[in-house]
Amino acid sequence: MITVSGTMSLDTVLKSIIALLPVIALVIVLFRLDSHRLLGTHIMARIFLAGCISALVASYANAFAIESLGLEFNLYTRYVGPLIEETLKASILVYLFRTNRIGFIIDAGILGFTVGAGFSFVENIYYLNMASDAHYGVWAVRGFGTAIMHGGATALFAIVAETMTERHLKMNPLLYIPGLIVAFLLHSIFNHFPISPVLSTIVTLLILPTILFLLFERNETTIHNFLEMDFATHRKLLKQIQHGEYTGCEAGRFLKDMQEKLAGPVAEEMRQYFCVHTELVLSAESILLAREKGIDVEIGKEIHGQLTRMHALEKHIGKAGLRALRPHLQFTAKDMWEIHLLEGDQA
Repeated sequence: MITVSGTMSLDTVLKSIIALLPVIALVIVLFRLDSHRLLGTHIMARIFLAGCISALVASYANAFAIESLGLEFNLYTRYVGPLIEETLKASILVYLFRTNRIGFIIDAGILGFTVGAGFSFVENIYYLNMASDAHYGVWAVRGFGTAIMHGGATALFAIVAETMTERHLKMNPLLYIPGLIVAFLLHSIFNHFPISPVLSTIVTLLILPTILFLLFERNETTIHNFLEMDFATHRKLLKQIQHGEYTGCEAGRFLKDMQEKLAGPVAEEMRQYFCVHTELVLSAESILLAREKGIDVEIGKEIHGQLTRMHALEKHIGKAGLRALRPHLQFTAKDMWEIHLLEGDQA
């Protein structure tokens, strides 16, 4: 837990870097485990920075809450502090979920851990500034213990939230509560044992990375199976619509109904939008399957042109029209994430 502090010395910064080396190393290891390259270094850097900012916000929130509530410090650090800090860190992930920037458990866990790493970086700077004369071993313990706890707690929130929300395009705040409870409990339990930092560090270092590695290994197979099945489904659906076979699926029936009810150009724009969107999803899935085999596929002019065309159609159809259109076309959260993946790769 952190509160507002003053300036930082160079020695404090150096000790902070040493304290954070373990968690940074683990972020890199987790990043390298992603054979599909779901994330780029640019988004990792931005999310790390967001974690740093959340720690700064937490410093003021904690200071205000301590003064307002008047709780005994140990009680506050065990219950109120963890709730405030985990909620702030989780809010970054919620934004990523709601803007379809997370597609699978792997990228959810990596981004969650990166948020926690950024948070712990600033927290370690604070504690180093408050106790700069402490031995370097103290900050190594904080790096292996507290920093890993912060990263692991937010990673578990992200993993649980992804599991709960992966099939939902509409926001339901209740679906994020289970993950927040898991993160809060981990943080609170860790803060219950301040007199045994070495033991807490050993337990944290053994349990959290092991859980993440096991989840990621299993999810690699899940991603492969999903991509193959989804690719086949989208390809079949696209062929049906392109050949005028509208009765075999809900999307086709909806487009057929729109052709009968709306003016020709409007209905045709809807059909084009569905086709371009589906073609882009197929392109994204093809790229991910190629990366799985170690083949690097670049975003070409054709995909860039399709993205431009899709956005032009979105602008012409309008936000209200898209809200009415998308549920019937059965676009999933992962479909939207795959579009963002292409946009991120071409940036």
